Amino acid sequence: MRPFRIAVGQEALDDLERRLAATRWPEELPGTGWQRGVPVGCLRELAEYWRTGFSWRRAEEHLNAFPQFLTEIDGVDIHFLHIRSPEPDAMPLIVTHGWPGSVAEFLDVIGPLTDPRGHGGDPADAFHLVIPSLPGYGFSGRPREAGWDTARIGRAWAELMHRLGYRRYLVQGGDWGMPVSLRTALADPEHVAGVHLNMLVTLPPEDPAEPARLEPQDRARLEFAAAFEQDGAGWRKIQSTRPQTLAYGLTDSPVGQLAWIAEKFKEWSAAGPAAEIPVSRDWLLTNVSIYWFTASAGPSAQLYYESNRLDADFLRTWAGPWPLAMPVGVAVFPGDAVRPIRRWAERILPTLTHWSEFDRGGHFAALEQPELFVSDVRAFARTRR
Repeated sequence: MRPFRIAVGQEALDDLERRLAATRWPEELPGTGWQRGVPVGCLRELAEYWRTGFSWRRAEEHLNAFPQFLTEIDGVDIHFLHIRSPEPDAMPLIVTHGWPGSVAEFLDVIGPLTDPRGHGGDPADAFHLVIPSLPGYGFSGRPREAGWDTARIGRAWAELMHRLGYRRYLVQGGDWGMPVSLRTALADPEHVAGVHLNMLVTLPPEDPAEPARLEPQDRARLEFAAAFEQDGAGWRKIQSTRPQTLAYGLTDSPVGQLAWIAEKFKEWSAAGPAAEIPVSRDWLLTNVSIYWFTASAGPSAQLYYESNRLDADFLRTWAGPWPLAMPVGVAVFPGDAVRPIRRWAERILPTLTHWSEFDRGGHFAALEQPELFVSDVRAFARTRR
């Protein structure tokens, strides 16, 4: 375990400013709004704020306020935050982000999860918190060989918790954190006490008559999934098949990287159709800056290639079933890009014991609705302490 601090050099900051100032902007059809992608006006404003108003040094200081480490697992340096609770009987919890997120997604929930006493909560709900960066993402190392799929990451997370001395722990995740958390539990059933997810994929069963049996709310979720696959899955197709080609543009152009990520925070968050991106500019640019300064566009996309390239890969990664020995809890946020159907979830998760439906929030639950996220993780964990 090697202590780590983020320290982006001034030359990288100067280079970013030059590139932003020299952006060659595309034309757009008038009146199309977000229908064909990120509007030029919105992105120009974000890019100019990135260049002249946003402070990476302030964001860096915020991130460095939490203990960070590197440790090599299976040939790759894994970066992680490790925040031990002041409560001696706290439950260990490893939380996994997805794409296009990062460890910065969880900054607002670290305090309430690790120190509930200091945040108006019950000290019995405390966690020792581990928040790793996925391999190829952020400040983690880049895999130098093929095969780093979600199962391999799950085994790496089990090894990480073992090295930290945790013999009984919970796992939590959304987006890529969903299959990684489930794979961690499959890899380490003797030590994983439970799995909490804030995203769950539930694909239709083979029976063609099954969709007709759904209640109206669930039928609407199925219709949303079909529309999303038709209109909203372009990023996944590209990153699953040609990650290297995509990497050239996003690694060379900060505005390209900004647009690629900002679009998803607009589409996958609980925003109304007329709203702009529903997270703060400073947080969004902190996240995008992590991808930019670490040149993570290509390495992060490789996880899609490893896990989604073929239909069989996609089904293996997301569809289940998940024959787990420990209980699973699911928190459903209405604005998520993935909207699970409980009767189908019960078929793929035989140990499903906790199911929460919220009236607000989207894909980035810990960021959008930190209080709801914390309360649901606590509620599930109370049954596993």
